[in-house]
Amino acid sequence: MTPWILFGVFILVMLVLDLGVMNRKSHVVLFKEAICTSLFWIGLAAVFNLVVYYWKGPEIALQFLAGYLVEESLSVDNLFVFLLVFKYFNVPSLYLHRVLFWGIFGAIVMRAIFIALGIALVARFHWMIYLFGGFLILTGIKMAFQKDKELKPESNPVLRLFRYCFPVSNQYAEGRFFSRSSGRLTATPLFIVLLFIEVTDVIFAVDSIPAVFAITLDPFIVYTSNIFAILGLRALFLVLAGMMDKFHFLQYGLSAILVFVGVKMSISGIYQIPTSASLGVLVLLLAISIIASVMRPLSDKV
Repeated sequence: MTPWILFGVFILVMLVLDLGVMNRKSHVVLFKEAICTSLFWIGLAAVFNLVVYYWKGPEIALQFLAGYLVEESLSVDNLFVFLLVFKYFNVPSLYLHRVLFWGIFGAIVMRAIFIALGIALVARFHWMIYLFGGFLILTGIKMAFQKDKELKPESNPVLRLFRYCFPVSNQYAEGRFFSRSSGRLTATPLFIVLLFIEVTDVIFAVDSIPAVFAITLDPFIVYTSNIFAILGLRALFLVLAGMMDKFHFLQYGLSAILVFVGVKMSISGIYQIPTSASLGVLVLLLAISIIASVMRPLSDKV
């Protein structure tokens, strides 16, 4: 249990430093700061990967790297949804960091639960790996043909239930999630945004966590690759927020990644695709979709 405890303490310390020291006061995160933060989290993931290499060997280190790349790639799809959520609710830039921080904190807890359940299911019912594989293939095909995302928070059952049970104000109340109005406690729009992001992450976790199972079933590697990917998600959003429309072919790259890992899981009983080969395919698919987006801008797309 020691590695789990050490990793948990490390993540807790980093989160406390993030919110309690470096970002104690709400402020608009500028592009340069977002770049530095993003590189910081990527650097931490690289250092951890090096630790895994010397601790468990090159094969496990490759599994972590491939798992991290899968999670980070699929997290980009989350960023598109986050952008739509913030635009829909007209969230002031001053409060973006705060809501993203607590959204990712909640995601860390939920991912741990999902991964534990997934690993337990696969360990007890091995045929579940083929079910996950088929699900990822269908999800990847659906993503390829999916049109522009539509955001309808008002129809989300969780938000509707919360609004029915708890009063919601129209004021952001200086970045607080709850405030008092006429003597009673009310939720602010920022809490509604946070709740919507948490619900959205649960939906995305259903796709992304089984995708890592195609790389490894080591629970520690699955969890740590997930956590490092989502920890960098907040900074990545702030970096890419103004450039997301430029990567219009990325959807097809992510679709191809889901199909590939689904196929990898589906044929695992017949042939195990080497981790190094899987990593090469993932990098190639991402590179092709990004280069295609740059070479053929959205204005030229038919």
